[in-house]
Amino acid sequence: MNLFEDEVALLEQQVRAHPAGSTVFYGSSTIRLWPDLSADFPHIDALNLGFGGSTLAACAWHFERLVVPAHPRTLILYAGDNDLGEGQSPEAVYLFFCALMEKKQRFLPDVPLWFISIKPSPARWALIESIRAANQTIAAEIERLPHCTFLDLSEAMLTETGQPRPELYEDDALHLNPAGYSVWRTELARHLFNA
Repeated sequence: MNLFEDEVALLEQQVRAHPAGSTVFYGSSTIRLWPDLSADFPHIDALNLGFGGSTLAACAWHFERLVVPAHPRTLILYAGDNDLGEGQSPEAVYLFFCALMEKKQRFLPDVPLWFISIKPSPARWALIESIRAANQTIAAEIERLPHCTFLDLSEAMLTETGQPRPELYEDDALHLNPAGYSVWRTELARHLFNA
C-alpha cells in the first residue's frame, strides 16, 4: 500500500489540523476530486480524505491512519470502483469492504456510515454486471450492520433506458464532472442532511 504513501501522509497533516467531529468523506478519486465540499454542504463541517486511485483494500489499510484520528461525526465512503477496474472480482471487493467494516466497528462503532454505490460509468460499462454484484453484496452486508446505510445512486446516474448518462462524466468517461457532482450533492443532501 506504499503506492499511496505521499498522498496519505499529506492527508494525515490535514487530519491533525482539522477539528474533530467532522463529516468525513473517504475513498477514491471520486471523493478526492469533489470540487468544493464546503460550498456544496455549507451546513456541515466536511473533511475530504479521498486519495486518488485508491481501492477499497487501500481504504481499509489506511483507515486507522486517516479516519480514526479524525474522530468523525459521520463517515461517507465511496470506493470499490478501482478494485473492479483492476480486475478484482465482486467477491473480493465484498471481502475488502468487510475488512474495512471490521475496523469501523472496532474503532468507530457508533459513528453513522453511508456507503455510496459503485457508479455505472461509461468507461467501465463492460464491468456493469460486476458492479451490480458488488453493490448487491455490499448492500446486503450493510443491512446487518448497526449505524450503516447503503446509498444507491445508480438510478440517478442512468438514462431511462438504463444506460450511463455521459453528460455526468469528464472526458475520460470515468470521473464525475460538475453535473455529476451536482447529482451526488442533491442525493446526499436529500438522504443524509435533509437539505
